[in-house]
Amino acid sequence: MASVAKRLTRAWVSLGPRYLPFADVATPDLPLSRLLRLSLFQVSVGMGLVLLVGTLNRVMIVELDVPASLVGVMIALPLVFAPFRALIGFRSDNHRCELGWRRVPFIWKGTLLQFGGFAVMPFAILVLAGKGESGTLPVWIGQASAAVAFLLVGAGVHTVQTVGLALATDLTPAESHAKVVGLMYVMLLVGMIASALIFGAALADFSPGRLIQVVQGAAVTTVALNVIALWKQETRRPPRGAAAPAADPTFRESWASFCAGDDTVRRLVIVGIGTMAFGMADILLEPYGGQVLNLSVAATTKLTALLALGGLIGFGYASHAIGRGGDAYRMAQTGAIIGLPAFAFVIMAAPVGEPGLFLLGNFLIGFSAALFSHGTLTATMNRAPKHQAGLALGAWGAVQATAAGCGMALSGTIRDVVNAALGAVERIWDFAGNAGGYIAVYSLEIVLLVVTIAAALPLIRRASTVASDAARRGSRDDGGIEPQPLRPDGPPTA
Repeated sequence: MASVAKRLTRAWVSLGPRYLPFADVATPDLPLSRLLRLSLFQVSVGMGLVLLVGTLNRVMIVELDVPASLVGVMIALPLVFAPFRALIGFRSDNHRCELGWRRVPFIWKGTLLQFGGFAVMPFAILVLAGKGESGTLPVWIGQASAAVAFLLVGAGVHTVQTVGLALATDLTPAESHAKVVGLMYVMLLVGMIASALIFGAALADFSPGRLIQVVQGAAVTTVALNVIALWKQETRRPPRGAAAPAADPTFRESWASFCAGDDTVRRLVIVGIGTMAFGMADILLEPYGGQVLNLSVAATTKLTALLALGGLIGFGYASHAIGRGGDAYRMAQTGAIIGLPAFAFVIMAAPVGEPGLFLLGNFLIGFSAALFSHGTLTATMNRAPKHQAGLALGAWGAVQATAAGCGMALSGTIRDVVNAALGAVERIWDFAGNAGGYIAVYSLEIVLLVVTIAAALPLIRRASTVASDAARRGSRDDGGIEPQPLRPDGPPTA
């Protein structure tokens, strides 16, 4: 029996580098098991995103009758800290503590912020909705406490994710950074899929008490996962050299150096527009399924798992294609192009009453968003100045998260304003009256995707020109005949 187990183990290990996504990033000094353990912080982040963007926004809008505009603002509050991701990454790049750590203190502080926010969040939501005994409390108490809870979770998520990704790049060689980032985001999607299925099953029979249990269980799980992820990952004596360390650059100097890279500003603008295009649907997909297509809480929560599954496949495909020499900018543009029919399918699900179209559109949104995110993230990492991994990841994350937050807040407001303007209208063409606000948001997202596609064209042309020039130089170096330049003192040499 023992020999059979050994053979199975050897077979699994031999298959890993060929068939497991990103398994080839492992090295003798950094085995795949250690990388996977480190990636648990992304699982906790994915769990938090499912709660905020998926489960809680559906519960507040449909079950607790909280206005979608207020829900949009609450869910966008965690993104108030998004612009600080670049500063957080910069501080973790240059942090010094007596224990010799740079990244660990920031990840631990972020974990505590997540725990505190989740611990009080369910009670704050119930007070906000005026349910149960909390209905005797003033409304502003619920609004203020919910805002604080969402802010704490947001600050923790942004800190943990930014510094955790920077730690992952610290532990791997430079040529493997893009693959490591891809692995971490695959684990983020795995966490989203697993937690969405678990939350959907736990809230199948919704009650306020069950909501409290689920959210506080997530708080405890977050701490456990992050502690396991950090255990013995970062050395306590980073190699700074025997001499006295040089003075660290200021944030302004580091930011100026980062922005001086080729097309940095245009790239970040594309990230912002494209992320807003995909992010505006985040808080409306589940309510759309519940109010327009009459899906249950459990069914709409599983939509998040379907979205994450599309993202998982998208990240795997993008990593494979870019790893084989594909252009990161073209991959991002491809994601935006696939997003156009994805949102069209979601829109058409309302008049034909076909949930299958909605599910297909939901899957394609996750797939196309993953292609776009992987392409822009890879382009950012490949062009990051030396020793600025934290700043580069922070800048990308800051723009992405800020755009997503603005998109979510704007989408909820547009939905409420349009539905209020339509009033008691029962039908609009072939759409149900309550679908009008959702359709307006999805149509705006299509317009933003078209703008993103157009904005990426100059970067793709420039990248193609550079690749063509490099190919021509390579062909000449490999044996092509080229006239030799004249020497200052005579004719060409043999």
